[in-house]
Amino acid sequence: MIYLDKQSTEPWFNLAAEEVALKNSSEDILMLWENQPSVVLGKHQNAMAEVNHPFVLENQIPVIRRISGGGTVYHDHGNLNFSVITTAENRERSIDFQQFAEPIILFLKQFGLEVAFHGKTNLSINGRKFSGNAAHVYKNRVLHHGTLLFNTDLSQLEQSIRPTEAAIQDKSIKSVRSEIVNLQTLLPGIPALSEFQLQFKQFLFDYFSILQSRTFSKNERSEIQRLVVEKYKNPDWNYGYSPAYQFNKSGNLPGGKAELTLEVKKGIIVDLQLFSEIIPEKLVQSIQHQLINKPHHPQAMNTNIQLLEPQLQSVGIETSDLFNLLI
Repeated sequence: MIYLDKQSTEPWFNLAAEEVALKNSSEDILMLWENQPSVVLGKHQNAMAEVNHPFVLENQIPVIRRISGGGTVYHDHGNLNFSVITTAENRERSIDFQQFAEPIILFLKQFGLEVAFHGKTNLSINGRKFSGNAAHVYKNRVLHHGTLLFNTDLSQLEQSIRPTEAAIQDKSIKSVRSEIVNLQTLLPGIPALSEFQLQFKQFLFDYFSILQSRTFSKNERSEIQRLVVEKYKNPDWNYGYSPAYQFNKSGNLPGGKAELTLEVKKGIIVDLQLFSEIIPEKLVQSIQHQLINKPHHPQAMNTNIQLLEPQLQSVGIETSDLFNLLI
């Protein structure tokens, strides 16, 4: 096994880097990394259901989909991420969370901490979760990765991944909310994430008998940047990959209430029904005309709603009022 240094804290780059290392390399690989504040979705989740969009938009926290399954997680500079990529001899038995959690369990045991599985994929101490894990198989290659909460901003975490106020009917994978804990509160002898990472990295080098480290080659970086642009910064992947869903939301507009129902398939609004005593039927039709067959994600909604500004303002409604109803 080798250690591959990502040398980046950009979440789009780091998720693309995992995919490139998984698909384009034959080496067994360990990576330790951290991200700027970001929300990372499981592959089969609905972004509109899992994320508190008003909060993440206000705080400029990007929402990005990863290639592995599981639930939604929040990353920041107080969270250490780990990735282990190996070649599986038996594809049917390639995903083994117990096996890949073992070094974490052994490392923390040195400090007198007893780690237990919290569900199938998460790790906890005294019933409080500190690590979420996921996996993805590509041909005979397998990626196991996860988070380690050290001194994450728990307020930001909780507000970012608070479920939407909308009622959403779909068949997506739902995140399971748990009581969480930062490891820093349990490791008084380790004051900073940098020190924790240094000690954990040395432990993993010994555990996996790692003798070689490298960074990404020029060709690998080129491929990573291509994926960043074409996939990980693309709303078609981050939002459009969601299963079909019905989005129902009630809200207050200036002068009265409104009820909205969207039918969304492959990330595209295929039907929109809006009920409000204060919105004339002609304006409802204009909203339908502007938004049906458009993507249902914040960027597209904001762009298209701006085109309705004069009509909305004529009845005392701001574009932000309609935008908040749609997300």
